Amino acid sequence: MEAAEKPHAVMISFPSQGHVKPLLKLAKLLHRRGFYITFVNTDFNQRRFLKARGPDSLTGLPDFQFKTIPDGLPSSDEDATQDVAALCGSVRRNMLSHFRKLLRQLNDAAPSPNPPVTCIVSDAVMPFTVTAAQELGIPVAVYWTFPACAFMGFYQYPALIKRGLAPLQGT
Repeated sequence: MEAAEKPHAVMISFPSQGHVKPLLKLAKLLHRRGFYITFVNTDFNQRRFLKARGPDSLTGLPDFQFKTIPDGLPSSDEDATQDVAALCGSVRRNMLSHFRKLLRQLNDAAPSPNPPVTCIVSDAVMPFTVTAAQELGIPVAVYWTFPACAFMGFYQYPALIKRGLAPLQGT
């Protein structure tokens, strides 16, 4: 199948290992099914990925590319992603404009080896991706990277509060 004929999925995960690994597995499955894949990492996570896997770990996969966007975290702090509150705030404040710009670059590259973006698969905790997809008219699927029982916990938590069962008292 010619690259221009392939569906092109842009995959973006929350920049945390427990989120990246499941989405990367899904990206590999879609790639095996004939998708052109652009996997979006933050600059910070890309550096960690290359440090752990080596610089050649991203080569040799035709029709599978990694792109990076800034997350707003200080590049000098190797443990920046360990502060979850700061990471969430930085993602919320900084990534929409960079993600939107990347999508435009992927679609506007005239003589480009990659086909136009046909869909976005986004981590459920990255709502700015839905905004960008709607603005650019690109279909988006939201992927829940947590186990199903964790989803049920999030889903049922308001009902537990309403019934007075959460938060736990006096333990």
